[in-house]
Amino acid sequence: MSSERFPAFFEQVPRLVVRDPLADFLGAAEGGVLEYGYADAVRLAGHSCPTVASAYALAHHALTRLFPGELPQRGLVHVSFQHPLDEGVTGVIAAVVGLLTGSAQDGGFKGIAGQFVRRNLQAFAQHHQPLALRFTRRDNGAALDAAAELVKVPPHPDMAELMRLCMRGEADASQARRFGELWQARVARVLLEHWDDPEVFHFAG
Repeated sequence: MSSERFPAFFEQVPRLVVRDPLADFLGAAEGGVLEYGYADAVRLAGHSCPTVASAYALAHHALTRLFPGELPQRGLVHVSFQHPLDEGVTGVIAAVVGLLTGSAQDGGFKGIAGQFVRRNLQAFAQHHQPLALRFTRRDNGAALDAAAELVKVPPHPDMAELMRLCMRGEADASQARRFGELWQARVARVLLEHWDDPEVFHFAG
């Protein structure tokens, strides 16, 4: 029995079903069909924040757009990032995007007899890109540029002061709880109220 207790809104976030040929080949999932939810991204990152939420949403949207009318194929998409891996939150975004797409850096799965390769399916410091991420199908070259503008979903006015108190160890239990609630409320807004909002999630291609 799981002891996890996530915020209720996690279950309202759209889930993503993909097909992974490697999972099929190794008998890990019938037909290679895997299903991911926002909670899986949280488990990977160890926390829920607007960055993790936006990475999940961008990857979800990109995969469904690149594979219209069919299950997205995990491991068939290369992802390039406008910024270096160690800049800002790029590493966090890359981890979540990698979870859904199967793309990995140079430490990823090297494949079996030249098949199912996952390593080097992420590239960084691609400054020529118009947007923060580019998702490219390796079989047909179809590409989609994507970015999130989280400033369009501002935090609650009380967040800054509550964070200051928490970080200094000056918040009481009620204030600490309130901070967490307001933090997750913003994440919920990103994922539920703005899931299809072109002002928050930008795509081109």
